[in-house]
Amino acid sequence: MSESQLWDDVDQYFSAQLSPDDDVLQAALRDSEAADIPMISVTAPQGKLLQLLAEIQGARNILEIGTLAGYSTIWLARALPADGRLISLEYDPKHAEVATRNIARAGLDKIVEVRIGAALESLPKLADENPAPFDLVFIDADKVNNPHYIEWALRLTRTGSLIVVDNVVRGGRVTDADSTAPDVQGTRAAIELIGSHPRLTGTAVQTVGSKGYDGFALARVL
Repeated sequence: MSESQLWDDVDQYFSAQLSPDDDVLQAALRDSEAADIPMISVTAPQGKLLQLLAEIQGARNILEIGTLAGYSTIWLARALPADGRLISLEYDPKHAEVATRNIARAGLDKIVEVRIGAALESLPKLADENPAPFDLVFIDADKVNNPHYIEWALRLTRTGSLIVVDNVVRGGRVTDADSTAPDVQGTRAAIELIGSHPRLTGTAVQTVGSKGYDGFALARVL
């Protein structure tokens, strides 16, 4: 058995026992594939982790940067109370359309809003609305802008809020200080920002699974 097959088998076992996809989540994945949206959403165990983090946090307001087809959005929104709010920012109108349908099917359209446009344009507009501080921010968009997204997350959160940044390992390329790849540069800048910012404390964890070798960063606002 190959190493990647073993990772996949373990992910499937954990998913079946601890975070099984229900009909709504399975339909979201099917619709994503049918619409030719890249199948790069979080795995079921990662989605369950996001839900648990939001529940542990007692989150009432969540910000997601990067909706894709709404799979992670559903996991996060399920942690919210009936009067909670999740705003998800998505660059691609096609992705947003599929995500909106998936979210409505999940019965979460009353608490989830998908906003279309470049996140670095949507975030200043959101800040101008003076929203209640977000209890959790999940960043899973274009990696080159990760440090900018973290800076915006700091403006829109409170002491004790959590910031999760996905896909920070980049297949191990994150260690290459000489890399000119935008995703690596953005990821390294984000990690270094978390490590040096006086209002953040955080860590990063490597993961393996059905999506391969990757990882995430977790930071708490001080």
